[in-house]
Parts: sequence; C-alpha cells; structure tokens
Amino acid sequence: MQYRRALLAGASYFFTVVTEQRRPVFAAEKEVNLLRDVFREVRQRYPFQINAAVVMPDHLHCIWTLPPGDADYALRWRLIKTGFTKACDPRWRGQPQAARQRKGQQAVWQNRYWEHLLRDGDDFRRHVEYIHYNPVRHGLVAHARDWPYSSFLRYVRDGVYPLEWGADWAMTDDLGAE
Repeated sequence: MQYRRALLAGASYFFTVVTEQRRPVFAAEKEVNLLRDVFREVRQRYPFQINAAVVMPDHLHCIWTLPPGDADYALRWRLIKTGFTKACDPRWRGQPQAARQRKGQQAVWQNRYWEHLLRDGDDFRRHVEYIHYNPVRHGLVAHARDWPYSSFLRYVRDGVYPLEWGADWAMTDDLGAE
C-alpha cells in the first residue's frame, strides 16, 4: 500500500508514534530520558520546534513546527526511532518477525506513525488539548498537571493554562489519532 503524506514546508504537524505491540517502553524514566536525549541530538542536526508533547508508556504524541523551506519530518522520525532503538535497553528490541528480520529492522516501534497537517489555529489548539489531556484520558493520572512527561507544565508556566486546566471536563473529541 502506498501512503501519501501531507508535506508543507514550515508547517505544524501532529504526530502519534506507537511502540511495537504497545509494549510499555516508556514506563521507566530512564527510557523517557533517553528519548529526550535522542530528540535533542536530532534537533541539533535538523532543527524543528516541539510545540507540545506527551510521552505515554506505549506511545507518544507531539506537535512539531518545521523551519521555513523544510518539510522533511520523515527523516527526523527515522533518526529518532533509529537512535532510540540503538541506545535503549536491549530487552525492548524484542524478537522481530520474519519480515522485519529480512529488512534488518528491530522491533521497538510500530513501522509507521500517524501524522496530521494542522490546518489552522483551532486545529492546533484542539490537538494541544488532546496531547495534554491524554494521560487523564488513559487513566494514568487524575489531572494533566500530574503527568511528568508532558509539555503541560510549560504551558502553565507560560500562562496559557491555569494549573487546574481540564480538571472539570472530559475530552470527547478523539481526533482519530490512536
């Protein structure tokens, strides 16, 4: 099957990236910190802005804005996934199925990822809210402020949200990302 990706230089994109068989690779702080390091290394070579992010035990969501004249998020994801896979605890690599073995691939991540070109400010805002409410939606914490692997507290610090944001509502818009 041929996948068509929306490519617009300098645009903002929402991504969902999932671990192979939804294994809880990021349940340990050590692996989350490694992922942060890999992101930092890739951003030094191929800059992009991380507008919002959340790392869940078995997947992550983020919004990136690429630099003007650049639409190559696929290169960045390949480098992030490869860099993490090479450096992570070998127990997360698993036993690849035959098709992956033939391609020389490990089994840390699902092969593909979900991407969505953000159309306007409202679309951007809804996806930021989705990201920040995701740990509550999955029952991992009672309040967005309690999840340590999220950009939520940066948004609070920047005055975008009050600390109690989301405490009295349930997100019903699934956005089709998971």
